[in-house]
Amino acid sequence: MSQQIVCNFICHEKCLRTVVSYCSSVALQLIKNPVAHTWSAPCLIKRRYCCVCRKRTDEAMSVECEVCEYYVHVDCSDLAVSDCKEAATYVANMESANAVQYHHMREGNLPKESKCVVCRKTCFSTECLAGMRCEWCGQTAHAVCYRQMDKECDFGVLRKIMLPPMCLTIPRTELPMEQLLNISSHDQPQSRKVSSPSKIQADDVSTSGEDVKERDDFEVIRVFDGNNSYRLQISRNIVVAKHVSVQQVRDAALRRFHINDTPERYYITQVVGEVEEEILEDPVPLRNVKRPEGKRAQIFIRYYDDPDKDEVKVYGGWLRKVPVTFCAINVTKDTIVQDLVTDALYHFGLDGSFWNRYNLIEVSLDRGVAERTCNPQENVLQLVRNLRKDSLRRYHVVRFYVQEKEDPHDHAVFVGNLPVSLAQRQYERILLKLLGAKEKPFTAIGPIYFEYGSLIITFNTPKAATAAVQKLQSAIYEDKKLIVLCLPNVQPQMIPKDVEPLLVLVNVKSGGCQGTELIQSFRKLLNPFQVFDVLNGGPLVGLYVFRNIPKYKILACGGDGTIGWVLQCLDIAKQGSEAISFQDAACFSPPCGIVPLGTGNDLARVLRWGGGYTGEENPMDILKDVIEADTVKLDRWAVVFHEEERNQPTSSGTQTEMNEQTMNNPEDQTSMIIMNNYFGIGIDADVCLKFHNKRDANPEKFQSRLFNKTQYAKIGLQKMFFERTCKDLWKRIELEVDGRTIELPNIEGIVVLNLLSWGSGANPWGTSKEEGNFSKPTHYDGLLEVVGISDVSRLGLIQSKLAAGIRIAQGGSIRITTHEEWPVQVDGEPHIQPPGTITILKSALKAQMLKKAKKSRRGGNATTSGLNQPHPETSESLSGPLGVPSTLGDPHHGKTTPDNTAADSDEEGDAFL
Repeated sequence: MSQQIVCNFICHEKCLRTVVSYCSSVALQLIKNPVAHTWSAPCLIKRRYCCVCRKRTDEAMSVECEVCEYYVHVDCSDLAVSDCKEAATYVANMESANAVQYHHMREGNLPKESKCVVCRKTCFSTECLAGMRCEWCGQTAHAVCYRQMDKECDFGVLRKIMLPPMCLTIPRTELPMEQLLNISSHDQPQSRKVSSPSKIQADDVSTSGEDVKERDDFEVIRVFDGNNSYRLQISRNIVVAKHVSVQQVRDAALRRFHINDTPERYYITQVVGEVEEEILEDPVPLRNVKRPEGKRAQIFIRYYDDPDKDEVKVYGGWLRKVPVTFCAINVTKDTIVQDLVTDALYHFGLDGSFWNRYNLIEVSLDRGVAERTCNPQENVLQLVRNLRKDSLRRYHVVRFYVQEKEDPHDHAVFVGNLPVSLAQRQYERILLKLLGAKEKPFTAIGPIYFEYGSLIITFNTPKAATAAVQKLQSAIYEDKKLIVLCLPNVQPQMIPKDVEPLLVLVNVKSGGCQGTELIQSFRKLLNPFQVFDVLNGGPLVGLYVFRNIPKYKILACGGDGTIGWVLQCLDIAKQGSEAISFQDAACFSPPCGIVPLGTGNDLARVLRWGGGYTGEENPMDILKDVIEADTVKLDRWAVVFHEEERNQPTSSGTQTEMNEQTMNNPEDQTSMIIMNNYFGIGIDADVCLKFHNKRDANPEKFQSRLFNKTQYAKIGLQKMFFERTCKDLWKRIELEVDGRTIELPNIEGIVVLNLLSWGSGANPWGTSKEEGNFSKPTHYDGLLEVVGISDVSRLGLIQSKLAAGIRIAQGGSIRITTHEEWPVQVDGEPHIQPPGTITILKSALKAQMLKKAKKSRRGGNATTSGLNQPHPETSESLSGPLGVPSTLGDPHHGKTTPDNTAADSDEEGDAFL
């Protein structure tokens, strides 16, 4: 057996020739274009292996990248390689036909049952870190086989909805990657003084220093790698025998800092006083090393600098058609950055006379990626010597890149949480005050989303954008912390014509915070820049980023409220007012799919996306369903509330966040809400209002669908036995449908349906055959269905899917007149409505939705079974009094049989999926 002394890589001697993995001590220096990982909060991660030490991650606190399949112990994070998925690789002036995407291979942690694409044999392992996988297309292979794979990556089964990296640019700023990716900050793994003892040899075991039991023949020494670490008192400890030579102390210190270099280039000094140093030359240095009273010996590891010359590696990085990854250039004490850039350009085959078009970027890979633009007149030799003197560890993870000054990126910054409905000049004054500037540091402002208090500001340079973001992200205005995001830029000409990128909008707090798991999975499966958290800026952030894409799809993950929010933001883009719309939007009606995370999820049920995400569904299967989904239309309706004139205002009751989204006219007390699903007045709205009041009072208790439904039932029982506030509603309101007055039966509530799914999948309209003037309802027929609810007990039976409501009318316009306050709800958002009129009219704002395609339940017999099933439109039914379906003597209605399932119906049955 053979074992690597740093990374714990173990293999048989006979297998050494097949090893393709680089030691973690040098892997950091081998990546071409570094990309920082975005770490999760530390925790114990099950069934995964550390990518550094190759041991289990459930044995010690670990972190994982939110974007790629990289796992590492917190103690190993010093050696974590910054090679996350490179999600934005656009190169100016490159044609889409010449753009090539390559595999991004990652070792280990493969899914179960993974097969090698080369030899077709199993390549995953649950016992160790084994196998290779592409982070983009998901192809897997053995470590000895993956070099036989095609180098080009086609994104696999998700190609049709993937936002290609070659069409994206991100701002060249010093901002952390999590801010560019719109990822909420977690507790990042902090820089530690200690690494795990399992990564080093016995002669240099490292600890924090206080828990080491010193023995007579060993001594613990504090080692500093430079002036900066000494100033901050960040040291690493080595344990060595007291009789070791100075060379052994030096070698132990180099290993402790993971410096893989020629040892003879380094020497040891000891700390004398506060700032003085003394070279240790004694063959047995521990005999005479100075030890401060009560403290351990302190030493420096230093580099032998040549005062006249040095060698500097310069990387081409993001330059086009560079024949080599880097070039080594000799510099002298007279060499400045300008000279270094000129020489590097010649080595890269470019014209060095145009050096002024390029910058030299100092990139540090120490615990992430940090950039600094070097001054053209800066002395290179002094720069390198200062880096070594401050920190040898940092010097070994610093690179110099030549980068074009011309930035193809539009430096757009999103600012949210400002006051709503202000004028543009007022927003400008607020921004200038927060930025502490007398003149505008930005070149443009807009679009402005007045209803949400959000806007976009554009800057000329990345430096100006970075400075503004750093000031605004800590700013508070009117007791609200601003939401500030640097936005990526999409180059639509680089997107293949047969690709419709998917914009993923996730409400991470929906469904008991199931959205947090989903958003992480989608970031790993797709381009992370096409996945957005709607709680961090709202849907408008993603819609703005996608504004130039001529054809794309949307996947909204949340409850019915989140879906309505997304559709409302799409309406803003369609309205055409220069003040609030995307003036250059290329696609106004992208179809929208749903991952149901809420309690009701009625629209998702009708569109076959199911009644609720359980956490057991594979996110990859969800994305495949989006690709195969059909596009359908959804009618949308304007609910106009007009309060009657009165001398004294009546109590408005409890107001919800829905009121903030209405357009109010203080002169005539008129407001409007767009309805997608249903409208209710009376008993159902009263129960809904009570539930919302309880949830607002204790939101932490309402984290599961089951608990929410039990609370609905509890409130319903209270209404049944103790509170009948909606009694005689049929006598106290007036209903008109298409201009005709409708005589109401004895009811306590009215529900107006756009969908045949209400209250978590119930169907108040019923499934019996349409009779009289009623036509078969759909969500795109331009008609609404009016249903009466007799009392609370009938409401419970409807929600339990044991009965239907009373069919009252069907029409294209509804008018309800009230003479007193009534609880009402629109798409599950309730409030108390003062007396007046409520008019429901068809809205010009239509929506395109994605309807999940039907899938066979019987494998190869699907065709035969399908021929034997009666079509839902021709199946017969019986009806009882008042249109309530009768289940007596009917072999099909009122129950579900294997040959006539609700899932097989085209419209009505979809409500029960």
